[in-house]
Amino acid sequence: MRILTTILAVATLLFASCNKFEKTKSGMPYKITKGKSKDKFKQGQFIKMHYEFKLKDSILNSTFGKIPAMFQIDTSKFGTYNFAELITSCSPGDKLEFRLSIDTLKKLGQLEYSKDFKRGDFILGRAEFVKAYANEAEMQADFTKEVEGLKQAELKAVKDYAATKKFKTESTPGGTLVVIDNPGTGARIDSGKQVKIYYTGRLLTTGVEFDGNVKNGVKGEPLTFVVQVSPIIPGWVEGLKLFAKGGKGKLIIPSSMAYGMQGSPPVIPPYSNLIFDIEVLDVADGPAPKGAGVAPESMPLNKK
Repeated sequence: MRILTTILAVATLLFASCNKFEKTKSGMPYKITKGKSKDKFKQGQFIKMHYEFKLKDSILNSTFGKIPAMFQIDTSKFGTYNFAELITSCSPGDKLEFRLSIDTLKKLGQLEYSKDFKRGDFILGRAEFVKAYANEAEMQADFTKEVEGLKQAELKAVKDYAATKKFKTESTPGGTLVVIDNPGTGARIDSGKQVKIYYTGRLLTTGVEFDGNVKNGVKGEPLTFVVQVSPIIPGWVEGLKLFAKGGKGKLIIPSSMAYGMQGSPPVIPPYSNLIFDIEVLDVADGPAPKGAGVAPESMPLNKK
């Protein structure tokens, strides 16, 4: 019995030791799980890593499954009370867990209390350090590869969605899928044409509506713009060219043809594939007279 008790006590101590969080100089709790490498990152190195921030069950920001963060280490720009404090203490293959106090972030002026960021709460973070590059050119080549890989994954995602819905689609050069319920009449939309559009935009994965000028079947002010003159997302520029006046349909747009890795906060998260229901009210020659032809401050303007 004593032997069993001793074993249990040792096991408990080891478990507690493995899960103990330390604190940085700024007071941020953290824990590093070491990988195989013992070569710590150094000032000036170009590195690749993933990170994620969560507030309770909601992911605030994450690169996991997306394009990793790639950058040059410059400790003079890292600031305090964030995971960057620990980068030069880590090696490729290491994993990092950390906690950010909402109260501390408020004191530092990095955020304000809100319905989401409440007193006493914590943002939970994690990071995985992938590799160090020999030079910037190697990093840029890897970034290009990552971007292309994600683009192909997004194209597959929109195609799978269309197949699930049994949509008959046409594809644009950039990968936007177009469902044509009615192509419209007359000449197709083209560069320099001024168009008026009714639309509703939704996130593809959740179906959440983020913008539009048609609410509960009631049409509001049309979105008016000049094709390839006004700042419209590429997926719209390509997709609309399959329609004429009176046309109706859907544009299923991969993130790479919409708002990409930046998203359009707070309504469109990074890397969001989108779907729009559209109706072409009018097509006219452009450019429009002074004061007209400018789209209102609304989606799908390209705000990147």
